Amino acid sequence: MKQQIFQVDAFAGELFRGNPAAVCILEEWLPDNLMQAIAAENNLSETAFAVPEGKGYEIRWFTPVTEVALCGHATLATAHVLFHEQPGEKHPLPTDADRLEFYSRERGTLTVTRRGDWLELDFPADPPAEAKLPVGMVEAMGAEPRECLRGTTDYLLVYEDQAAIEALNPDFGLLKQIKARGVIVTAPGDAVDFVSRFFAPQSGVDEDPVTGSAHTMLVPYWSGRLKKQHLEALQLSARGGQLRCESRGDRVGIAGRAVTYLAGRIRLPNLKNS
Repeated sequence: MKQQIFQVDAFAGELFRGNPAAVCILEEWLPDNLMQAIAAENNLSETAFAVPEGKGYEIRWFTPVTEVALCGHATLATAHVLFHEQPGEKHPLPTDADRLEFYSRERGTLTVTRRGDWLELDFPADPPAEAKLPVGMVEAMGAEPRECLRGTTDYLLVYEDQAAIEALNPDFGLLKQIKARGVIVTAPGDAVDFVSRFFAPQSGVDEDPVTGSAHTMLVPYWSGRLKKQHLEALQLSARGGQLRCESRGDRVGIAGRAVTYLAGRIRLPNLKNS
């Protein structure tokens, strides 16, 4: 059995920037253990799988070690594939459509709207609340934050300035012991409204290049702090990522560009024997 696969650099306007994600558009769901094995073989921070459902697609996301409840950059990558690559025969998207609906198991309906060469995610907001610094966090990060907050799955650590974010060099062995999906660090940006980085050794990803889901926490925080609805953001990984964000009350808009790096086929085992 052969399956089409794409690799897309998300939140990037050129190749080798942003966050690479693998995308498989399926006709029907593969066994969970097989999808996890594909994600592990890809060894990217996320592999997205989508199956046509009604007028849109059901979507799931896997890191190399686990399934996650929400992933922004792999959703952006999946939308890019559907808008530009038109995989498979069961393709419910009209050629002139500019909006996609994705149905997720834990976060409800997610939409992606095409605006020129930018794709805008509409995700549920995850406003962070003040939290006590977990034992070992300062030692793991190597620098004490000015604020500690927590959302549904992640910690959010706020530092003084962009230079402090750039200088962080976490001890991933220690950070892996913090009970969370991952840790977001953020500060005001020098040339944008805010900057961030995202560390998730707990989920098999030491540092994620660009993390759309982290911005469901970052956007409500910075919108409230800066009293702005529209925000420009950079994620300061080695690959870097540019995001345009909007606070919409209980939703957030997160926009970025994407480019296809690879299109091919993978060989899957005989499912009757898998």
